[in-house]
Amino acid sequence: MQKLRIFLFLLITTLASCQPGHDIRYEMADAVLSRQGSAFTARVDINVLEKKFSSPLGLQVHSFGAFLVYWDGVKVGQNGVPAKAGRPEVPGTETSYYQIPDKLAGTGKHVVIVSGTQSYLRETGRIVMAKPDSYLKLLRKPLIELSLVNLMAGAFLIATIYYLFLYANSEYKQRTTLLFAVICFLFFALLVMEYLKFYIDIPYTQFYTRLAIVGWLTFANALLIPLYFTIHFNLPHKLLVMGVLFAALLSIYIINYEHYDLTAHLHSLTLWIASVLILLYVLVKKRPGSLLVLTGFIISMVINQYMFYDFGLYISFTIILLCILYLQTLGARQLEVAHRASLLLSSRLQLELIKKNIQPHFLRNTLTSLIDWIEESPAQGVQFIQALSHEFDVMNEIAEHALIPIRQEIDLCRHHLDVMQFRKEIRYIWKDSEIQDGELIPPAIIHTLLENGITHSIPSGENKIEFALSFSRSATAKQYIFEVFAENRLKSERRGGNGFRYIEARLKESYGDGWSFSSEPFAGGWRSIIRIEL
Repeated sequence: MQKLRIFLFLLITTLASCQPGHDIRYEMADAVLSRQGSAFTARVDINVLEKKFSSPLGLQVHSFGAFLVYWDGVKVGQNGVPAKAGRPEVPGTETSYYQIPDKLAGTGKHVVIVSGTQSYLRETGRIVMAKPDSYLKLLRKPLIELSLVNLMAGAFLIATIYYLFLYANSEYKQRTTLLFAVICFLFFALLVMEYLKFYIDIPYTQFYTRLAIVGWLTFANALLIPLYFTIHFNLPHKLLVMGVLFAALLSIYIINYEHYDLTAHLHSLTLWIASVLILLYVLVKKRPGSLLVLTGFIISMVINQYMFYDFGLYISFTIILLCILYLQTLGARQLEVAHRASLLLSSRLQLELIKKNIQPHFLRNTLTSLIDWIEESPAQGVQFIQALSHEFDVMNEIAEHALIPIRQEIDLCRHHLDVMQFRKEIRYIWKDSEIQDGELIPPAIIHTLLENGITHSIPSGENKIEFALSFSRSATAKQYIFEVFAENRLKSERRGGNGFRYIEARLKESYGDGWSFSSEPFAGGWRSIIRIEL
């Protein structure tokens, strides 16, 4: 927490130092524009009052078209190639920079003439803007901005790749992890598209294409960031909240169609309002991390209000994503705690499994029967010892595993029946059908059902009890049905005992909430059903 506060303080301090100073004072009249067909000429009167730099004077021009630029009647540069008879226009860029000759760069009144053609997008009617400043500053300013932007973009690209790999290789796939990776990528793409103009020359004919992409990326982030909060904080009525948000964002887009900057600003504002409302709700509910994230949103709004809009907007987004990253670390910590708890549960279940076969009354009764068999029939006594040994061997093999092959579970059941057949002198019959050898199952859960069947069933007239295990699979689930064909003891209570609690704990350990377990009597005996969702 303390490290995050220090980072935010340093970030804000750094950004404040990046605010541009005023090295020149000037007065500028509105451009006087004249058009004839696709040709146009614009005149801008500039009065330079003061210069605080010794570097060459520069001129920044914003305009659509292909044109020549004149400063006090002297040509200082060209942007694109204006159209002429028999030669189509080669579109220039929306923003261009020019160096003014030193002899013409003094203080006082100057005239800027921009003359050329605008053969495309003539219906937009954009005005011509000219701004004098230090030529070196005009060239350096994009580099300074790009240095921080590249740092942010690179960080979020790495975060995208990391969280995609984390999601792909996680056994427990969290939706918030994938969603955060998508948000990081969208923010990376947003930075790239916004500052692409500094890397490549974009003809003014494609100016609005870039703005449209920026707008849709902002739309996506404005939708996905509140969605992240609704999922992370398990907000009720998620569909209703997201439906209202989507309708609001879409309405803003339709009402302000082709007003790109305004639309992006309103989408960002909607993102901020929706997120703050969600955070206020979860703050009242005392959800972990809500206060810090809400503080981050307030800081982001303050920065956005006091910094140049484009730059401040992306810094605000960065702070918001850092807050989400903090929530991700909280989620990772919760998973770590849950994993540690699951390890403790697994150890407890292992001990429970061992206890099932070394409990004193089981050993005492088994050894008593073994003594009787050895005295009456040594050969049968040896078989009894071998059956008991095989059961303990299998139990020892499976004790440390959360899932075992179904055939190994069946072997354990068969060995147990061999032991109990000697002990109780009852004929036990085992049958299984449709069993798929590749299936895995938590250890000793069928064995537990088998023990219950032995304990709570009365043999038939032929002194036998029959057990049947069947397996089936559908597109959505797989199912085990274990049936005991015998008469149920009238006074038996087979609900909520230690055996059933063991089965439920094992199923939850391996499948979370994606399972169901039922155990009920039927006309021929007792039926237990274990259903595992796919």
